[in-house]
Amino acid sequence: MLRVIGLISGTSVDGIDVALVEISGSGYDVRVTLQAGMTVPYPAELRQTILDVCGGAALSMAELAELDDAIAQVFAQAALQIQAGRPPADWIGSHGQTVFHRPPTLKLPLSFDRVGANSVPTGKQSLLGYTLQLGRGDLITHLTGIPTVSNFRTADIAAGGHGAPLVPSVDLALLSHPTKTRCVHNIGGISNLAYLPPRASGSARAETVLGWDTGPGNLLIDLAVQAFSAGRLTYDSDGAWAAQGRPCEKLVQAWLEQPFFHQPPPKSTGREHFGPAYLQECLTDAIPYHLSEADFLATLTDLTAASIALNYRQFLPQLPDQMLVCGGGCKNRYLRQRLQHHLPEVEILRTDDIGVSSDYKEAIAFAVLAYWRLEGTPGNLPGVTGAKMPVLLGEVHR
Repeated sequence: MLRVIGLISGTSVDGIDVALVEISGSGYDVRVTLQAGMTVPYPAELRQTILDVCGGAALSMAELAELDDAIAQVFAQAALQIQAGRPPADWIGSHGQTVFHRPPTLKLPLSFDRVGANSVPTGKQSLLGYTLQLGRGDLITHLTGIPTVSNFRTADIAAGGHGAPLVPSVDLALLSHPTKTRCVHNIGGISNLAYLPPRASGSARAETVLGWDTGPGNLLIDLAVQAFSAGRLTYDSDGAWAAQGRPCEKLVQAWLEQPFFHQPPPKSTGREHFGPAYLQECLTDAIPYHLSEADFLATLTDLTAASIALNYRQFLPQLPDQMLVCGGGCKNRYLRQRLQHHLPEVEILRTDDIGVSSDYKEAIAFAVLAYWRLEGTPGNLPGVTGAKMPVLLGEVHR
């Protein structure tokens, strides 16, 4: 058995989610017990810097290094905070803070028929994806004295994958059911799913698991709330503001024509696609409809729910028996109501209802991925990320 601390900050940049867990077993037959969980907020100035960088602000290399160090320091402090007064952790699994994500693309030129100054491109090929998570693991190890696994996504990208989503493999281990088909749906800033067919007799069939990013989760809603409240609020608590309005169905249907929603998986996205610039487009689109602020928030909330339902109906082999919701979105009652409206055939629960914390599931996942890295179990699912093969995820800093 190992005691592992999982650390992650998501697309919303709300703070660092921390989970201290005990893990035993091997492969997909791991047993995980949550000992403690907390969310440690970023210092306000650091959070704003991260948001600026995610929005495209320019940095010198020196400033990038300083930001990398600053994020690592906050992550290290969060790890030390959760283990204070408890037996020391054996390992840390740190996802870090994503500041840029580019899925695999097609560009020219990319390959050459010989090496040298006179190299000639041979034609179009798929360009590997690129992703950058700051908060370097070597500094976390140095500051905490706890060996750390970090930078999980790059190995999958090197194998031709998107580097995301990575959590479906952990969902298979912790949340699959012997007879029911389940979708585990994480609604953070970005929304993503893991489709889990029944796992009969305890067997784990990784090749049957599907997963991808479905589009915006809370991100557009949060950005709109911050704009409408002049920064006094950061999110729509319980969906109460949106619940005062009515969604504009014509707008939602128009927004659903966005090509990403209809792109077959594997697919991934981030703030680069569904961020402040996209929100401005939505606000412009809404002008002819004369919506109140509550109506606009209701419409954005319905976009999240409707885009999830569209992905389920277009790309899943069948609708699941149950949807297990986690992430910040599972606390938004109005969003859950809209999900039920668009997916009336599906029983919608929270992961808490079956014993896995919805608040800390992502942090738990990266603790498990670190555990798998140490025991030599590949952490990615090629059918989910699009990678050519299963690979070990994460860089080990002892």
